[in-house]
Amino acid sequence: MTALTDLGTHPGTAAGFDPAVFRSVFRRHAAGVAVITAAGDRPVGFTATSLTSVSAEPPLLSFGISTGSSSWPTLSEVPYVGVHVLGDHQEALAATFARSGADRFGPATDWREGPHGVPVLGEVSAWLVCRVLARIPAGDHRIVVAQAVAGDPTGPGSPLLYHQGGFNGLRH
Repeated sequence: MTALTDLGTHPGTAAGFDPAVFRSVFRRHAAGVAVITAAGDRPVGFTATSLTSVSAEPPLLSFGISTGSSSWPTLSEVPYVGVHVLGDHQEALAATFARSGADRFGPATDWREGPHGVPVLGEVSAWLVCRVLARIPAGDHRIVVAQAVAGDPTGPGSPLLYHQGGFNGLRH
């Protein structure tokens, strides 16, 4: 087993393993959709499907971000982030925050300044503002571990999911 501190220190892939197989496997894994935001010289944000609850006591979560993301320079330094769980009515918002070069905080985006100056999106199913505790190297990504300090779980909608390369609502 690789120690957590060793993650990201081994370049390349396992000999003979096709990275396309890895991506194909995870296309079959349905994941909840979140948007991560942060305040910098200007607000930044990105769509994430890697949001994970880590601990209830203390309230910790994690998510991954590519070091090639336009949001990474800001996320690499800020003390607080916003975590927004999207509802099935927010497919367009998820697509906006996933699209490179999009005006993510333009007039079409409902948002306000929240606790600690973090951009908080409107009409999301739930949101948290979290204090960043760690940024752990993991290949071409960083795993961000953060502790919730404020939030609201009472927004509208059923969860928005990402599966097979597209956004979907939860079917009962």
